[in-house]
Amino acid sequence: MTDDTSPVAASAEAEGPSLGAKTRRGLSWSLLGTVGTKAGSFALNLVLARLLAPQDFGVFAIALAAWAFLIHVNDAGIIAAVVQWRGKLEEMAPTAAVLAFVSSALVYVACWFAAPYYAHLAHSDAATGPIRLLCVVVVVDGITAVRSGSLMRAFRQDTIVKANVVGLVCQAPVAIALALADFGPYSFVWGQVVASVVAGALILVWADVPVEFGFDRAVARRLLRFGLPLAASLGIESVLLNADYVIVGHVLGTVAIGYYMIAFNVSSWVPTLIGQAIRYVSTAAFSRLAERDDPDSLSDGVRRSLPLLLAFVFPAAVLLATLATPLLELLYGARWTPGAVVLGYLAILMAVRMITSLTFDVLTAAGRTRATMWLNLAWVVVLVPALLAGVRADGIRGVGIAHALVGAAVALPLALLALHRAGVRLAPALPALARPAGAAALTAAVVLGLDHAVTAAVGPVALARLVVAGGVGILVYLLLVVPKDAFLRVAHRLPIPATTKEG
Repeated sequence: MTDDTSPVAASAEAEGPSLGAKTRRGLSWSLLGTVGTKAGSFALNLVLARLLAPQDFGVFAIALAAWAFLIHVNDAGIIAAVVQWRGKLEEMAPTAAVLAFVSSALVYVACWFAAPYYAHLAHSDAATGPIRLLCVVVVVDGITAVRSGSLMRAFRQDTIVKANVVGLVCQAPVAIALALADFGPYSFVWGQVVASVVAGALILVWADVPVEFGFDRAVARRLLRFGLPLAASLGIESVLLNADYVIVGHVLGTVAIGYYMIAFNVSSWVPTLIGQAIRYVSTAAFSRLAERDDPDSLSDGVRRSLPLLLAFVFPAAVLLATLATPLLELLYGARWTPGAVVLGYLAILMAVRMITSLTFDVLTAAGRTRATMWLNLAWVVVLVPALLAGVRADGIRGVGIAHALVGAAVALPLALLALHRAGVRLAPALPALARPAGAAALTAAVVLGLDHAVTAAVGPVALARLVVAGGVGILVYLLLVVPKDAFLRVAHRLPIPATTKEG
């Protein structure tokens, strides 16, 4: 683990300095933009958590689950197809634009009529209106699909970042003003719609793709052959990540969904911040590696990426699992701490999600989109009954246990098997995983011990527990994982003034 190498940028080095430089630049902008926008969204949620009730969060969670499914399937996989397209962009852009728009419009019409039935299934009839409004975003996404894909393909993540930041700046005042005016879950929804429309308009203006529409049957068949299995796979993946909201709502009600949503959001920080930023560039980078004549290029890239990725994931999982209660109390207030019972199990799911996301990006780059679909389908077939059993046996904690068990015992082995069948050999990377894994285990023991000591000394003070136990835990992990030469390089860069000896 070094201070200047990212997982996907490392994998791109096998292709050459040009691709490596483009990937590092794209990943840097993706990380910057993701951190910035998610930090802004996080701050907005902190404000809204103090203005709205858990039931409002629960209703929004139901609408968000529907949106999450539709946003993955609405464009028929056209964005990824544009990124992965082997050939000139102008050959397929007009046809892709028509397919993406028509597909998104049809999906929204279906959503409008299905919304009441879906909301009733989740025992939240009040979610019908928010669902219909929030899912307007899928039409915006369909309109901008080709241009978004072209920006990712060209590693112009900076343009996407700027558009999303402007959208967030417009979202916050709308959401807060509506929350103060007692609009409940519509505060979230209107803010999200405004952000999407603003960002989409900017992408349409800034992307260097002519606004052209046309239809070529050969191009359409090629796009759909690649995109439809991927869209199906992503749709199933969204079911994996959102079926729990519907199940919790159906069995326990919207208040429980609110607690669960807060815990799930916290567990998603790392997949959202790091995983989403990587996904902006990983498909393009791995696609370039897969195009090479050398069959080992893709394997080398994945073997470089995986240890670095997990080196970031392990400490986050440890801190979420060991300090769940003080973290929720400090950030959201004491009334949200009932969600802490599930956060430790969701931390395990977080680590699994990072590995499977990397797997999906590799398989997509290799053109094996059907493999991603079957992997997700097997996962969801086992997960849904496990979630039902878990929520009935132990409430939201049972849901977390089901997620962790199915993710580790089913999804992870299937992901590794899929990589093996794609020709990716991970065995040489296993020794590199021992160091961060061992450091994470020792860090967990240190954090638990210090947390107990701090609680005994000053009481359950959230800030003290996080600063002392969490701070020392992070330091221990860094000392164990980061190589000595990396520390020395950082030390040499520090502006330490020279001293003079007098006397």
